[in-house]
Amino acid sequence: MRLLTHNMLASNVRGATTGYPLKLEAAKWVTKEVELNADFIRGLLPKIDWRALVAATRALGLPELLPDEQPPEEEIFAEGAADVEGSAIRRIHHALLEIHVQEGSLVCPDTSRCFPIDKGIPNMMLHEDEV
Repeated sequence: MRLLTHNMLASNVRGATTGYPLKLEAAKWVTKEVELNADFIRGLLPKIDWRALVAATRALGLPELLPDEQPPEEEIFAEGAADVEGSAIRRIHHALLEIHVQEGSLVCPDTSRCFPIDKGIPNMMLHEDEV
């Protein structure tokens, strides 16, 4: 499961008021290199909950990957920034698309219901009594 996916998921368990953001508890994660597409990141950024993304990277033990506040677009999409190792766009790209959580769980912030992640796939299925 990519952190992009995590950023979009919410719990629909009965009793959950928002069910978002789900707390990430990763037992195993890997990095898989993906070609950077600046236009894709530009279109995606307005849809991303920055605080949830930062919390997810910190839950993985990567506190230095992203700053607390989203960098300004001028910095992210500056001319040639995609070619600079460690630039804001490269770090955002890495966090959203190259980090894959293989094993762990997602925890609902309202109900503490755990949703397992197995082989990179989060199981968000609800039990009959949770609907």
